Amino acid sequence: MTDDVRHDGPPPFDRPFEGEDTKQRVYGAVLHAREPMTAAEIAERADCSGESARTHLSFYADLGIVIRHEGRPVRYERNDDYFEWRRVNKLARENTVDELQAHVSELTDRIEEYRGEYGVDSPAEVDVLEFDAERIDDVYVELSNWATLIEERRLHERARTKAAGSTAPSHS
Repeated sequence: MTDDVRHDGPPPFDRPFEGEDTKQRVYGAVLHAREPMTAAEIAERADCSGESARTHLSFYADLGIVIRHEGRPVRYERNDDYFEWRRVNKLARENTVDELQAHVSELTDRIEEYRGEYGVDSPAEVDVLEFDAERIDDVYVELSNWATLIEERRLHERARTKAAGSTAPSHS
């Protein structure tokens, strides 16, 4: 392999936003944050000044993308509700009510398969210690998949309800 810089594939982990403008780097830093952070902490991750970070964070707070927690110092965190809202709107916009209903039904069938296999109503009710050691990793994967299916069904059902409401005849 040569020393040529590769331009395909993901960026290096230590500089995931290299080449992005400041606004995008601040956005990315907030998205990757797991807990509320100060503007200075976000600025460090975004490789920008604290003032630039505060400017962009204020803009993102006005849009509802981040939540501003007052105090000394002020902290910011991503607004997961905003991203869920965007996902639901995208699903509703890109799918028909019938497509969304079919997907909800498919997800429900898959969830029911897990319920039948494990004999409980939710992945949280499964005691993984009841399984042989060589099967535990597979059980964790299945429980994670099951939880994802439940979340996906919830989002698709919200999108179906939204899409159905937006296609209802108006009563003017």
